[in-house]
Amino acid sequence: MSDSTPTPRPTLRLKPKVDAKRIRHGHPWVYLDDIVADRRSRAIAPGSLAVLEDADRVPLATVGVNMGSRIAARVLSPDPDAAIDGAWIAARLSTAVTHRDRLIGAPFYRLIHAEADGMPGVVIDRFGEAAVVQPNAAWADVLVEEIAAALTDLGIAHVLLNASGRARTTEGLSDGTRWLRGGLDAAVAVPMNGATYMADLTGGQKTGLFFDQRPNHAFLAGLAKDATVLDVFSHVGGFGLAALAAGAVSALAVDGSAPALALAEEGASRMGRAEAFTTRKGDAFEVMTALGEEGMRFDIVVADPPAFAPAKPALTAGLRAYERVARLAAPLVASGGYLTLCSCSHAAELSKFRASCIRGIGRAGRTAQLIHTGFAGADHPVHPQLAESGYLKALTFRLLD
Repeated sequence: MSDSTPTPRPTLRLKPKVDAKRIRHGHPWVYLDDIVADRRSRAIAPGSLAVLEDADRVPLATVGVNMGSRIAARVLSPDPDAAIDGAWIAARLSTAVTHRDRLIGAPFYRLIHAEADGMPGVVIDRFGEAAVVQPNAAWADVLVEEIAAALTDLGIAHVLLNASGRARTTEGLSDGTRWLRGGLDAAVAVPMNGATYMADLTGGQKTGLFFDQRPNHAFLAGLAKDATVLDVFSHVGGFGLAALAAGAVSALAVDGSAPALALAEEGASRMGRAEAFTTRKGDAFEVMTALGEEGMRFDIVVADPPAFAPAKPALTAGLRAYERVARLAAPLVASGGYLTLCSCSHAAELSKFRASCIRGIGRAGRTAQLIHTGFAGADHPVHPQLAESGYLKALTFRLLD
């Protein structure tokens, strides 16, 4: 007769001087430096579940462990005995879907936004009957099949594992992309703000489309009727296609990726605005410099670059890069026109990013008023105790001279 008693979970204990109230109040991360790293704790396999205890051995939470990461434990539940299984994952997904369906309606959105949706390190974007899963934490890597099964139960037929990127590298996780369920060969048409975007789920950037800019696309579209638009770092058409959908007379998209621009052109064609949409492939800084030398001016200019400051060590250089973007973009805006500058760098918090943009506009000899500050859409909720989850900023200026 076998013993069916479950094996007790291993424990991690906070060092005596670490304040456990932060965890009790909902902070989802425990750093390696805050944990008693003895032989037993270091032997816990990455992705294992453990009980986190305070220095007095009082249980605090169930955590997913990765002792090879700077974030050694991620809080999955304040219940030290919580069952983290397929049913737990399904409950998290159900809560998230209810919010998104009420918020957006059409099934095209960020379905799981990591810690803010109670699944630390996990990003899931939904594209109708397809979903792209990025398990950027070891516990989720171990349970990725359970995640795929829960998505299938929601009626999502195609589930892609996107196991690549900087976040996985810092966690010591392997790279690789493969279909866990179903599979698609072609790009997916995504309706958003009246525009049509083509998302390449397997070969594009990140999950294929940036849903986070949805409200900022919409704000800019409200300014775009009868306007000429320059969309720099355009990816698959981002702001430019949203502007065309709202009645812009033309949009020029600039990006370094020929495949991304081809998808943008296909989106414009599907919208019936191919004749109003042009592209220019090249380095964004070089193209903006060339457009300035050509004397080009646009009613609206948008620059939505990649993260120049993905972490604090890159902050100083990143802020200089944002200032340079503003300095090169501002001269391209017609008098009375609009300039939107974006940052997806969580290390470049709002006041620092805004100051860099204002310096760049000033160095370009332009006078501006800040008319709008935008953030990520509500399908990208912010964890109240994790500033990193509120990473996106979009500043729109009106240039007065």
